[in-house]
Amino acid sequence: MIKSSIQVTHNILEVRKAIQGLRNEGLRVGFVPTMGALHEGHISLIKKAKELAEEVVVSIFVNPAQFGPNEDYASYPRPFQKDLDLCEEQGVSIVFHPEVSEMYSGEEIIKIQAGAMAETLCGRSRPGHFDGVLQVVNKLFNITRPDLVVFGQKDIQQFFIIKEMVEEFKMDIDLVMAPTKREPDGLAISSRNIYLTESQRKNANKLYEVLGAVSEVIKNGGNGLQEAINMHVAELNNITDFKTDYISCVEPPKMQHSSEILEGRTYIIVGAVYAGQTRLIDNLIIHT
Repeated sequence: MIKSSIQVTHNILEVRKAIQGLRNEGLRVGFVPTMGALHEGHISLIKKAKELAEEVVVSIFVNPAQFGPNEDYASYPRPFQKDLDLCEEQGVSIVFHPEVSEMYSGEEIIKIQAGAMAETLCGRSRPGHFDGVLQVVNKLFNITRPDLVVFGQKDIQQFFIIKEMVEEFKMDIDLVMAPTKREPDGLAISSRNIYLTESQRKNANKLYEVLGAVSEVIKNGGNGLQEAINMHVAELNNITDFKTDYISCVEPPKMQHSSEILEGRTYIIVGAVYAGQTRLIDNLIIHT
């Protein structure tokens, strides 16, 4: 049996009532949506939410709609008691932990489509992924109605797609992007890192190193940018068990590929590689 002083709700009506109770006290509510298997990255998001709001709500829900048919939905880690303990340590007020049947009641007739922003980068490699993300995030926003929501920079394409949904649907929500939390060698912390073998983990930080090298080219005006990217893609592909999905320079917020680097602009060097079956993503923001 789960024991905690946090208010844990599995029901939509219950979590709405609990959050409304906070609002009735005039408290600002921050929200951190997660799929559980919480780590230092998630903790940094919770801490950021606590800096900006009096009370924090965390959702823990492994969303089936954002997994492809050959992806790891069934095996995705679900250590709920550990997650709850971490939330309690961080002073989270409410944890919303619904069953799939609570979030998806039968056939979904009306669906959100992410559009052109989801047709590149991770969206190209994972068709339908961002549609599933928007479907559940839209539900979670409507259920919790927070004042602000904190996401991590590691999933930067997701952040800007959700930001577009918030703006287009006129949602009264502030979106905050917190910096990527990293291991000492630079690897972006992720729940899926536990899948890495010892040799894969030893080389997993190479993506971060490559993005750093390419970012220097961008900072220096971008001359030879594509050649540098091609060279580093080959470098990554020469690592045993590694295969590059993409490395690209894009310009926010539309996340479209940019080959021309202009002074006074913001660019993002984004990358994804497969280490065996584990997909690693990362990015660096560059101001020229």
